[in-house]
Amino acid sequence: MKIISLGPAHPYRGGLATFSDRLAQQFSAEGHEVKVFTFSLQYPKLLFPGKSQYTDGPPPPGININRKLNSINPFNWILTGLLIKREKPDILLIRFWLPFMGPCFGTIARIAKSNRHTSVICIFDNVIPHEKRPGDTILTKYFTNSIDGAIAMSETVRNDLNIIRRNLPVKLSPHPLFDNYGLPVDRAEALKKLNLDADYSYLLFFGFIRAYKGLDLLIEAFSDNRLRNRKLKLIVAGEFYEDDTPYKDLIKKHNLENEIILFDHFIKDNEVPLFFSASDLVIQPYKTATQSGVTQIAFYFEKPMLVTNVGGLKEIVPDGKCGYVVKPEPEFITEAMIDFFENNRMKQFTEGVKKEKEKFSWDKMTASILEVYDRCLSPTLRRGGAGSPPGGRG
Repeated sequence: MKIISLGPAHPYRGGLATFSDRLAQQFSAEGHEVKVFTFSLQYPKLLFPGKSQYTDGPPPPGININRKLNSINPFNWILTGLLIKREKPDILLIRFWLPFMGPCFGTIARIAKSNRHTSVICIFDNVIPHEKRPGDTILTKYFTNSIDGAIAMSETVRNDLNIIRRNLPVKLSPHPLFDNYGLPVDRAEALKKLNLDADYSYLLFFGFIRAYKGLDLLIEAFSDNRLRNRKLKLIVAGEFYEDDTPYKDLIKKHNLENEIILFDHFIKDNEVPLFFSASDLVIQPYKTATQSGVTQIAFYFEKPMLVTNVGGLKEIVPDGKCGYVVKPEPEFITEAMIDFFENNRMKQFTEGVKKEKEKFSWDKMTASILEVYDRCLSPTLRRGGAGSPPGGRG
């Protein structure tokens, strides 16, 4: 099949781009013809909260990446849509995570599928964003009304999508493992390279930092005196996407300057194995969530997790098998941390993670996308009842 993937990809950094690159590699390995169309301009500098949008790492091997798309230029949307229309892919696969992208992606989708051959399928990270802004619903509806089918990576997202648009072919397919960061590192070696004391155990908060991710809850939880008589430290590894002052003030308030270790910069791909290999428990104290790529890195490196019972996190991390699912409140996070070390849960939860991770393979994601595509070809679902387009699998 011929597939064009539209969304973040190399040279952009972060989980969205990594996902797109890895999915394109999987489709290519299965024998499909894949092109990736990514941005020439993703966010104007004024709207981007981080220090850089780009990675300095090498491009992923074996995939065709084209920088075509300008997120704020309507003339570019039209030209990109016409280009895809002429190329006539069987599937235009779009990654949607933010209403800001609705006009851009929705316009391209409408133009591309006017060739009456291309089916537009979206992988949704979020339908309702974590941080709400005026106009979100209008922009999201404009986009969702342009697609033919969808992949939801959590039940929460599927339910949200059903509110925005009913009678759309949707398949629930969890976020696959991030298995592209290399092999785990020996713990002693990882600690040495990170300049960490091997006599301590380590908790890990990983990924860029915004209010909804609940780092403040974790700092409060970690300040509990019952954790102070243990050789235990908290690693915070990720770039602040907002003012870091409230977090640093909270650390100072609780006299945790020597107990919390900040690696407050974007973590490069080759550094990822070090942080996960050095850590005993990965903590995601989110206040809101759909799903998270961090859980899938933790699964890959076979690390127990502590997550909050918000959004799709509780769907991915079975409570008591792979770790803990608790209320997003400091006291519940504290109790779980204490239980983990007092009752030596490491071996038990690691075994649970090893078994559970088998569910999250990339071929399951590609199979889900192709299943949705086949459903799009149904005469009752196809635009105008036209039936299967030329070259379809149906």
